Amino acid sequence: MDSTQTSLWQTQTLEVKCLSHNIVKDWERGSKEPLFTRITEKIRPGAPLKERVAMSIYRLKVQQNRLEGASMRMQQHDRDLFNKCVAAQMAKDSARAAMYANECAEVRKMAKITLRCQLALEQAALRLETVQEFGDIAVMMGPVASVVRTIKTQVAGVMPEVSYELGEIGETLNGMVLEVGEATGQTYGVETSNEEAQRILNEANAIAEQRMKERFPELPSTALPTAERTSETSVQR
Repeated sequence: MDSTQTSLWQTQTLEVKCLSHNIVKDWERGSKEPLFTRITEKIRPGAPLKERVAMSIYRLKVQQNRLEGASMRMQQHDRDLFNKCVAAQMAKDSARAAMYANECAEVRKMAKITLRCQLALEQAALRLETVQEFGDIAVMMGPVASVVRTIKTQVAGVMPEVSYELGEIGETLNGMVLEVGEATGQTYGVETSNEEAQRILNEANAIAEQRMKERFPELPSTALPTAERTSETSVQR
């Protein structure tokens, strides 16, 4: 065997040893790491599933805070309009009182939508925070993705910028659900997922209705035309 062949043989031997060593290390590491970590690394190298879940939680909370800020501003605006309505009533200016009352009714419609969406996003973020093991993600994330899609549609007419962000978050969540299903063969029932999503939305709506009653005083009935009086009643409900 000449010197060139000897050198080539030594190089190949070294590569085989290194490969064997790496395989052993990976095997030992795999046996110690949680299932969540080992499998999520295989889904998308460089973007671990846990990190993407954490980022989705963060992004949901950012939009939740934006909705909360908008809700507080609407509440303050409603308070100003309400005081003007009462003042106009006391001054026997029924036309001006009706104008302010109608404005209050419109503000409260938007305020209830904003509050309901804020509360639903809060619950969605909490659901994601309870994801502890890989096998739970497909089941728990499906309803959350459905809630985000619904909130995106509901808030579009009030805060379109939030709706846009929720659209991107929803796509990310849907992508993760699909990846989990492909990696584990696990699926979730769409019907069950939608039922759970509706339950989250119903809970948020019930809390929103209660908080609306606490935060917004009832408008003087004499200041509202019949049509607006009916609308105001529906908002309070």
